[in-house]
Amino acid sequence: MTNDSPFHRPSAAAPLSRREFLWHSGGGLGGLALAAMLGQDRALALDAPGAGTRSLHHPAKAKRVVQFFMAGAASHIDLFDFKPELIKRDGQPSDFGEPVEVFQNGLGPWLRPLWDFRPYGQSGKMLSDAVAPLGAVVDDLAFIHNMVGKSGVHSAATLLQTTGFQLPGFPGAGCWVSYGLGSLNDNLPTFVVLPDHRGFASNGVKNWDSAFLPSQHSGTMIFPGTAAPIADLYPHQTGKYITPRGEAAAHRLMAELNREHAGGREGDQRLDARIRSYELAAKMQLAAPEALDFKTEPAHVLKLYGLDGGPQTWPKEINAAEEAFYFSQKCLAARRLLERGVRFVQVWSGNDNSFPRRNWDSHEDVKRDHGPLALGMARGAAAFIQDMKQRGLLEDTLILWTTEFGRMPSTQGGKGRDHNPYVFTNWMCGGGIKGGVTHGESDVWGYKPLDRLNPTYVYDVHATILHQLGLDHTRLTYRHNGIDRRLTDVHGHVIKPLIG
Repeated sequence: MTNDSPFHRPSAAAPLSRREFLWHSGGGLGGLALAAMLGQDRALALDAPGAGTRSLHHPAKAKRVVQFFMAGAASHIDLFDFKPELIKRDGQPSDFGEPVEVFQNGLGPWLRPLWDFRPYGQSGKMLSDAVAPLGAVVDDLAFIHNMVGKSGVHSAATLLQTTGFQLPGFPGAGCWVSYGLGSLNDNLPTFVVLPDHRGFASNGVKNWDSAFLPSQHSGTMIFPGTAAPIADLYPHQTGKYITPRGEAAAHRLMAELNREHAGGREGDQRLDARIRSYELAAKMQLAAPEALDFKTEPAHVLKLYGLDGGPQTWPKEINAAEEAFYFSQKCLAARRLLERGVRFVQVWSGNDNSFPRRNWDSHEDVKRDHGPLALGMARGAAAFIQDMKQRGLLEDTLILWTTEFGRMPSTQGGKGRDHNPYVFTNWMCGGGIKGGVTHGESDVWGYKPLDRLNPTYVYDVHATILHQLGLDHTRLTYRHNGIDRRLTDVHGHVIKPLIG
């Protein structure tokens, strides 16, 4: 700890530095003012051990990341990975040529794609009718059809895709990006999470928690379109008795308690992170409402996203139009946050275990479950890509579409599909990624990679994202419990054929 640290107590003879003066100064807002100052010049971040690179390892092609996550396991063979052989063999007994372990009883007859596929764009990419709106931007997308997971259990598989590890206790990818690059703004979080409006996916907040990284790198949850998009941003209505004088006194007391606490805990970053959190919350009270106010959007943009109507006009049953409204709402919020300096936005789709399901875990009926979710997702994602492109933001914003695993080409109960961690699909877009291309193939059934010796793992996707951001995934590390931890663990290769 340097003598210039706000946590260092000088001797009586030592002169106070500017930072120490603010920290020890009388007004209760002295500590908050210091935090604001340090947030601007990065001094506190650079002083703290393990504060991230704050500099690039090589020239970056992307500044921001958006991750679309389909919770429950979206079916690659019904959406993106066209398998004509399944159409020919529909209803015939499935034969994988090897013993197959499935999560439930999903080894029924071969089941053809539930929707027809058609070619789109100059690339001629075959897309399902369930995701037809993505045809308008398909030449901007790069598909990865040989993704392989390590678990057929939702919780472990979801953690692997979000954190790079199957066990809890590791930072989310957005946390690593925040730690490695810092913020692009002073008034909004670096990492924002837009959960499904119905609830959390498997693991809940563990998917975006900072774990052993400093806690300011955790994702901040925002629920666009709700009465309180950010929890506890403003004082509760029952707190009307709080006066400015009383609040100032409370600030002075907190500043004194913080000084006492920090004085005997040099090197402990938790208090620093808490102060940063409080200081950011104060700034967000002004910045967040403006960022989430769609009233300033022109009519043609609202029409592009399908937000010129509202869910109140729809029938009681959940349908594709309603799914499109809620997903597009998150997509437009993501665009507004990104253009205001948020660096990583995670958008979740599907988490409702009522019946019929409104998540992607389609054991009973793929067409019933995937139909509304897929069309809604495709409408919102296509609008988002078009909007970002016309604003010049797509070229330095990397988009990742993912899910925890795929679904089996054989049927479960006649209309459903079981879990398939052996192969699934991701797609990427923008941020220096080539468009209109495909990397890797699945086999004729969509059961496993065609080339089983060279699959693609999430480590490779994460390595590629960091590479496009100007970071070497092997050098972005944090010392924890005697180990130099990293997002990609001990794995990962940049997917060079996808880089433009």
